[in-house]
Amino acid sequence: MKLGTLCYIENNNQYLMLHRTKKESDMHRDLYVGLGGKFEAGESPEDCVIREIFEESGLKIKNPKLRGILTFPKDFNQEDWYVFLFTATDFSGEIKLCDEGELVWVDKDKLDDLPMHEGDRYFLKWIQEKKGIFSVKYIYDNGVLKDYEFNLY
Repeated sequence: MKLGTLCYIENNNQYLMLHRTKKESDMHRDLYVGLGGKFEAGESPEDCVIREIFEESGLKIKNPKLRGILTFPKDFNQEDWYVFLFTATDFSGEIKLCDEGELVWVDKDKLDDLPMHEGDRYFLKWIQEKKGIFSVKYIYDNGVLKDYEFNLY
């Protein structure tokens, strides 16, 4: 089991997205995703997301808002993943080059035009439409979304 964070920084009706283009053996290759990554020892979800955002983008976020918990049972022969999903609107700093791909601001109404995981399209809509925190379990088979279970709290 692996623990991770994912964050969508919001500004002027846009999200900061990472276009994953730099790693050859990347299950997210050529897709647009939020920023985040794996927990380090002793970190809370907030510690992890703040550190990961800074490492990947050079931005310092404050007061990230927990929006949901994503569960990904094994796919691509990997371990189960549990991911804390955040948004952030309070940030400072200058965007730097990222070693995983290109960082781009994307208009929220253009998200459907981007190549991304199908499940990401669902939770991006939920964080824009729903109030409260949700939990979703995505069932993928070789990268294809087969089913999901959604709960709103």
